[in-house]
Amino acid sequence: MKAEFYIARRFAFKPRSLSKPTFIVLTAVVGIAVGTAALILTLSIVNGFASVIEGKLISFSSHLQVRQPDERIFLETRRDLQTLKSVPGVATVSPFLEMNVMLRSRAGSGDAGGNIVPAMIQGIDPRVSSRFLQNGPALLEAASASAESPLPILVGKTLARKLGVKAGDRLMIVGIAAKNGASAITGSESVIELLSSLDLHVARVAGIYDTGLTEGFDDIVAFADLARLQRIYHPGMISGYEANVSDLSDLQSISANAAARLGYPFYTYTVYERYANLFEWLKLQQNIMPLLIITITIVAVFNIVSTLLVLIIEKTREIGMLSALGLEPRAVSMVFMGQAFMISLVGIGLGNLLALGLSLFELRFHLITLPEKSYFIRHVPLEIDPLQYLAVSAGVAALTLLFAFIPSRVAASLRPSTALTT
Repeated sequence: MKAEFYIARRFAFKPRSLSKPTFIVLTAVVGIAVGTAALILTLSIVNGFASVIEGKLISFSSHLQVRQPDERIFLETRRDLQTLKSVPGVATVSPFLEMNVMLRSRAGSGDAGGNIVPAMIQGIDPRVSSRFLQNGPALLEAASASAESPLPILVGKTLARKLGVKAGDRLMIVGIAAKNGASAITGSESVIELLSSLDLHVARVAGIYDTGLTEGFDDIVAFADLARLQRIYHPGMISGYEANVSDLSDLQSISANAAARLGYPFYTYTVYERYANLFEWLKLQQNIMPLLIITITIVAVFNIVSTLLVLIIEKTREIGMLSALGLEPRAVSMVFMGQAFMISLVGIGLGNLLALGLSLFELRFHLITLPEKSYFIRHVPLEIDPLQYLAVSAGVAALTLLFAFIPSRVAASLRPSTALTT
């Protein structure tokens, strides 16, 4: 076996002339390197993109929400909290209160001052708010607040830009006074009755956060302290419970178990169900992967097969001489299989280095930018996974050796008399 690999190395990397064989081998190595790097980078981008967007969605919301039909508010009870906490797999549980309101900025605070923007204020536990800021978005601005100050709210970057406000500015919350947990607006009400039902309160921008999730997130959602929001609008009432689980892979079964334990009128839905359209979009991105892998594989296969066939033509006389000296057809086949292995090994190594270098360079300098409004991120995300590099390398090597069998059998079938006279 050592003799076959020695001959293979001489054929591949130490030809007698420095013309065609060297150029052919170099082309094959470069082709395999580029194909390997392209495949690794494609997987890194697709997986990184899915990981970043999924992470943002999950950090923005809880893993699981418990509500009542028609999103009506209800009384918070210790029994419901204890029931949810007792569900296997549930890590944390906290109540929340959601309100659809209009926010109005103070007139004259800037070019956009005085704007009225629809928003949803979500009252959450302060401990949940701190975890939200630690694990998810960046806090761009912050202002100190006291118990006597107007209701402090945390607004998104896009919402703050629409309102023309900064941390510390005051806002007017325009809500509708509720009757028995429902909106007071009916079609038969007069304008005077409608105006009298408006519930006006002053709020203060305690901070501005930025998740990069522009549409439906940073442009509409504001966060406030649950206890203070309840005191102003609905004492003791909540919109539901939020729960995080210890293992996301069991989220669906935990959700079903929680709904069964709580019973009617409660129902549960997961973050994947809440943002189903966005997660389907991510799946669509990942569904392109098989097509890319097949395309790159076909290119790599034709590359190695054509290279070996050209080398066989170039080395026909040498093959005939080796056969005349007693080298068996099986050994001749192993020579070209060894060539394929060495060429692929060098190409795969260079491809891994190229992919890693480009990935680190992009992660460091962020040269490729994306429209954040469409993709929810500013720069191309890359996920460097050693197992992914290993899997791609093993796959390329296996395919190279598999399809190198055809030209190696062609070389083994050459007769010495025919090869020496060619």
